[in-house]
Amino acid sequence: MQTDITDAAPQPLTTADGTPLKTSLARAERRNRLRALLLVAPLFLFILMFFLVPIGDMLFRSVENRIVGEVLHRTAPLLASWDETSGELPPEEVFRALVDDFKEGREARTIVKVGRRMNYEKSGMTSLFRGTARKAARLEAGPYKAALIKINKKWGEIETWQLLKRESAPVTLSYYLASVDLRFDDDGAIVRQPEDKQIYTQLFVRTLKLSGLITFLCLLLGYPISYLLATLPTRTSNLLMILVLLPFWTSLLVRTTAWIALLQKEGVINDTLVMLGLISNDNRLAMIHNATGTVIAMVHILLPFMVLPLYSVMKNIPPSYVRAARSLGATPLTAFLRVYLPNTVPGIGAGAILVFIIAIGYYITPALVGGVSGTLISNLIAYHMSSSLNWGLAAALGSVLLALVLVLYFLYDKVVGIDNMKMN
Repeated sequence: MQTDITDAAPQPLTTADGTPLKTSLARAERRNRLRALLLVAPLFLFILMFFLVPIGDMLFRSVENRIVGEVLHRTAPLLASWDETSGELPPEEVFRALVDDFKEGREARTIVKVGRRMNYEKSGMTSLFRGTARKAARLEAGPYKAALIKINKKWGEIETWQLLKRESAPVTLSYYLASVDLRFDDDGAIVRQPEDKQIYTQLFVRTLKLSGLITFLCLLLGYPISYLLATLPTRTSNLLMILVLLPFWTSLLVRTTAWIALLQKEGVINDTLVMLGLISNDNRLAMIHNATGTVIAMVHILLPFMVLPLYSVMKNIPPSYVRAARSLGATPLTAFLRVYLPNTVPGIGAGAILVFIIAIGYYITPALVGGVSGTLISNLIAYHMSSSLNWGLAAALGSVLLALVLVLYFLYDKVVGIDNMKMN
């Protein structure tokens, strides 16, 4: 009996060892994915450890406020149930708990940390806590309310206890409020800082203005340089590219110090202008320890970051584009504005956002040549990190700066489009 070949069931495709082809392909795909994962794992771990973890730690420190509640662990829970709007001081048991916390904190040398933290909110709190801790150690019996008020009359002011209760919470908004020149008043309402203490908002505005000006000047100077590099013969352009990259091979501190020697009133530039008769000896230009010095030095330092993206884009623009426009009757200016310039927009976007983001976080050069009017918000962040040791405020300022950069990046994406940015 002859079997009809059309009635036989189709056999699955297999590899040479008999494994179904579908299974073999799935295994190969898993191996490729695992290999790709292993290749990017070092970079991922590097970004995680040195980028994401520090940012997360910064965001945590900007709201973290555990020191008061941990050191005053007896007083803080009792204050939580105290009605600060009653107009009356806390009961006697709160004063007794505070004395016990002072004694324990003085022995552990942690009470000074609480005073320092409270001093960020109201001046004079460091001396209040230090002096009270020293005298409270000798208190053996109550009444503790009268004893503490006798030690320092501030313990009889309800505002002191309102501040202590507010800052006993494990998280706080005080750092963020201070970073935008706001604060809590005695009743807990958010109000503006006194006019003589409003510095951070002005610094943020100055940082954005100077960074924008530096970016514009870098574009103004870098565009013709990049065009020249892209149109000259390769041998000549390579030689000029070395001159562009030469600042990268010189220490930043050396370059900044050189600008100090050039820009000061008795410096090279002023001496040259006086010698040429362009200015008088009594009217030398003030070009250092102000915003002018910051802009000049930073434009010089950041100019290569604008030239390189522009050059990489211009180098890939075929010269035939402009020749075709000229052959169709366009003037050189029209051909440049209508044909060449639009093709360089990706390089302009890449260079501008690169220079702006670097400039907005710069602090070494402004610290050396900026003076009072040329410092940026990054200088205050560095100050609070290294000098005042107010890490919470430094973290809040850094977080606000990060938010500003992300907002500007979002606006750039909406207006220009991040897909149009090219680095090569």
